[in-house]
Amino acid sequence: MIRRLVLDVLKPLEPSSIELAKKLSVVKGIEGVDIDVREVDRKVETVRITLEGEWLDFEKIEAALEKYGAVVHSIDRVTAGNRVIDKG
Repeated sequence: MIRRLVLDVLKPLEPSSIELAKKLSVVKGIEGVDIDVREVDRKVETVRITLEGEWLDFEKIEAALEKYGAVVHSIDRVTAGNRVIDKG
């Protein structure tokens, strides 16, 4: 089971990061969403999205992002298993 995903994502300026976080937070399995804006261009933003939950489904998450015009550039971190390991 995947419990945490950290994604490098290119998204349009609309929806805003706040709106996108709200929309992602209702996807089944997602319990927490953190969006960190890394770069802003004229029409797009590069963001790092951290998702946590008991059972994350990458395909559903990717489909939700694509619905709002966002594209996953890379999966930067994956945490799986019975508990989340925090690096200190």
